[in-house]
Amino acid sequence: MPGFPNPHLPFFLILLLTSNAAASAAITVQFKEAPQFYNSPECPAIDWDDERDGAADDRVGGAIFCSDRAVHVAMTLDTAYIRGSMAAILSVLQHSSCPQNIAFHFVASQSADASALRATISSSFPYLNFRVYSFDDSSVARLISTSIRSALDCPLNYARSYLANILPMCVRRIVYLDSDLVLVDDIARLARTDLGERAVLAAPEYCNANFTSYFTPTFWSNPSLSLTFADRRACYFNTGVMVIDLDRWREGDYTTKIEEWMELQKRIRIYELGSLPPFLLVFAGEIVPVNHRWNQHGLGGDNFRGLCRDLHPGPVSLLHWSGKGKPWARLDANRPCPLDALWAPYDLLQTPFALDS
Repeated sequence: MPGFPNPHLPFFLILLLTSNAAASAAITVQFKEAPQFYNSPECPAIDWDDERDGAADDRVGGAIFCSDRAVHVAMTLDTAYIRGSMAAILSVLQHSSCPQNIAFHFVASQSADASALRATISSSFPYLNFRVYSFDDSSVARLISTSIRSALDCPLNYARSYLANILPMCVRRIVYLDSDLVLVDDIARLARTDLGERAVLAAPEYCNANFTSYFTPTFWSNPSLSLTFADRRACYFNTGVMVIDLDRWREGDYTTKIEEWMELQKRIRIYELGSLPPFLLVFAGEIVPVNHRWNQHGLGGDNFRGLCRDLHPGPVSLLHWSGKGKPWARLDANRPCPLDALWAPYDLLQTPFALDS
């Protein structure tokens, strides 16, 4: 059952954002205010019924940010993808049975204008439960190796590896989402994924993908490296949609494990594709598989040309424009792919035509 919308009068935010290409070039971005969405009657109440370490520090911001009854969503936030982020947030709320029980945890670069990003979110979603956390780019920049596409080398792409350190200790489980996707189903269904007794994360697996292609011949020709997967049924999974047990992540110190592979990559070229391969090296074959409906990925085409693609067979709960082509860019260029029409209804960008009218 979706949340109940309450339309507001239009409210517009004009935010000057700094272009990555030219620091002096300002981009004017205007977003509409989204409807407010309310919980359905059966939603659980969020209160302070379980005291935990770190919870007391969060009372000022509300119980929801430490509640196990809430659905915790983590996303990165930056000027380059802000339009995609706004659409993703709207889609999550619109299809949720309990939208007021969702806590958003946004991670922004330490060098970003966090107050401007916070104002953007607040103005379009005045009733959203959210916080913005600062991510120290320098902590990972030294470990990043160049990949096949420069956009993949942004330090913020690696923030997902540090969520257990960035978010409060009282946050035990999160759903991590990329900014180039929309949900068409209740996120609570994904958040309830059973991780069993040992698994750290869950995500849709794609065992028909050519797993060897994610690593270089140097990796596979070195027995000490290729044996990494000897005792695992390793399959590709996309890190843009994950359910993560942060308690288990912290206990296993998985951030350090990922960093160790990144340090090796700086010495020996063992992969070509940004932040994904370290996740595969640590987790492939060890995750809980999720139904493919929760990540219909690749809609942005490949990493070079961004050509149009069709949906994978089967039902759809989440559409993901991973790859080079982004729906907002293709729509603006009047060269949309057919499936970009499924993203457009969630676009909160205020167009000049709408302003004039």
